[in-house]
Amino acid sequence: MSTLFLNEAELAVLTGRKYKTRQIEWLRTSGIPFRVNARGHAIVTRGAVEGRKPEPEPTAIEPLRWTPRVVGAR
Repeated sequence: MSTLFLNEAELAVLTGRKYKTRQIEWLRTSGIPFRVNARGHAIVTRGAVEGRKPEPEPTAIEPLRWTPRVVGAR
């Protein structure tokens, strides 16, 4: 079973770069979606490389507002 994210070796092969700053630069110019983790490393999903459609970002749902019955009762 493959993992959700590319490992460091796979990322180095994909980008052709050894250093994380160069990998990030290459990913940006190539248009491959990625995130940077807390350690400063690029995190790339397998789906981004395999061409799968990204899942839509969850939208914020506006909370329901409470309205007292006396306001609308006429």
